Amino acid sequence: MIDKITIIGGYNKQGEKEPVEEVVIKKGEIFGVVGPTGSGKSSLIGDIEQLAQKDTFSKRKILVNDEEPSYGDRTNPRKKMVAQLSQNMNFLADMSVGDFLSLHAKCRGASSKCVDAVISLANTLTGEPIKSDHELTILSGGQSRALMVADVAIISNSPIVLIDEIENAGIKKHDALKVLSGHGKIVMVVTHDPVLALMTDRRIVMKSGGMEKVVGTTEAEKSLSKKLNKIDELMLSLRDQVRNGEVIEDIEMGDVVL
Repeated sequence: MIDKITIIGGYNKQGEKEPVEEVVIKKGEIFGVVGPTGSGKSSLIGDIEQLAQKDTFSKRKILVNDEEPSYGDRTNPRKKMVAQLSQNMNFLADMSVGDFLSLHAKCRGASSKCVDAVISLANTLTGEPIKSDHELTILSGGQSRALMVADVAIISNSPIVLIDEIENAGIKKHDALKVLSGHGKIVMVVTHDPVLALMTDRRIVMKSGGMEKVVGTTEAEKSLSKKLNKIDELMLSLRDQVRNGEVIEDIEMGDVVL
């Protein structure tokens, strides 16, 4: 069981030591990675996914429960500690949702009863219903991401989840992160989206390929995130109404006041 991971800083693109020397991320925590394009966000995520041991360009080192991961931990697919969800994820397998989930559950040694639970959870994250007999290849981007979030939460035993820029994924992002962290995962989110960035517990600010600083999310920021999330959910609902050919006559904003 993984209770925490530790990122030991290395060097930025100029070969200078990173200002942040060490970051500890604990189980159940939602951690953000922010910064402009080209600032090194993907490089940091790559180091974590590889459980780097000073053998990447950045020379960072990743510890698991304060220990160096073994060679098997880093290379054996059956011991894969990291599951990654990206915005550009699509299914290529020519099978139904139910068959895919059953196969994954079998590979992971999980009960086949998980299938219904995954589909049910996925349907709370997207406005487009997913059914067991739907073919994977016809799922929309939002349906695919919702299904994978639910799959990672329930079937996958990977304790670390890396989410790479799902801001336009067509799912209820706020709920998706809560689902993952609620299942005891270490969740890291690479994002430009303030809705996601401000709902994290802390966030690493990247600059010139290095970890520049770690910012703790304030209560005011969390409150703002909830308000932004309501607007985000409204946009998701409006998109579904437009897709279904409905006429938008009135928009109820409720108590959303920024």
